[in-house]
Amino acid sequence: MIEGIIVEICCGSLTDVINASSVQEVDRIELNCALELGGLTPSLQTFLSARKATDKKIICMVRPRGAGFMYNDYEKETMYNDAKIFLQNNADGIVFGSLNKDHTIDQDFTERMVSLIHSYGKEAVFHKAFDNTTDPVTAIQTLIACKVDRILTSGQQPSTENGIALIHDLQKNYGNQIEILPGGGVNQKNAKKILTGTGCTQIHMTAKSEYEDDGTYYAVDAHKIKGVLQSLSLNNRILTAADRSMLKNDTYEKRMYIHEEDDHDQW
Repeated sequence: MIEGIIVEICCGSLTDVINASSVQEVDRIELNCALELGGLTPSLQTFLSARKATDKKIICMVRPRGAGFMYNDYEKETMYNDAKIFLQNNADGIVFGSLNKDHTIDQDFTERMVSLIHSYGKEAVFHKAFDNTTDPVTAIQTLIACKVDRILTSGQQPSTENGIALIHDLQKNYGNQIEILPGGGVNQKNAKKILTGTGCTQIHMTAKSEYEDDGTYYAVDAHKIKGVLQSLSLNNRILTAADRSMLKNDTYEKRMYIHEEDDHDQW
């Protein structure tokens, strides 16, 4: 954690987990495979190796295929059983998502998944299937009713930076009932803008760089993570409304911190 912000790194391999875990301030790993497809269920062996490699929280993706999020009964049963295996082997949570054909939340399956995850005392996270729903307000209300712990969202936009307005409204109106985790296109230039604009206290990113090995591939880059963290460090502290009110009467503190409105061009 840095400056009260929970940092989650999206990992697609054991190498990604090791690279992300090398940065002390990283709090959580979201473990996937096939990130080029939006993230699918990782292999059990990848998870078991990751569990040995890090003591950071690992949230496992259960998603059986790419494309949309409308699954048949066989796919749902696979997701459920994959989640159970991960939980039995000490996963800290499960990230999943399922929609109806009308792009509303698949409430029955969501409730079933949450019940399983909570029976192990772990975190139930609904992924960016949320961004494919037709009505985000109805969707978040449904997820709250299902007792989901957290939503990963880019504010129903391709990039979180473009979805700040919606995420802000969700955080303002529902943040005391469910965690809102902004993610998608987060980088050193926009991380502070996203956190300040949304009012959220956690962030999700891939922080990947391009590598070559008889072809191009992408992997988590610890230097990119540190770059984002540096943008959120003490000298660039994100100020809440309460902070700014306090600083109006404190000349010394005004010299120490940058107001969010003062460094807008740096985002």
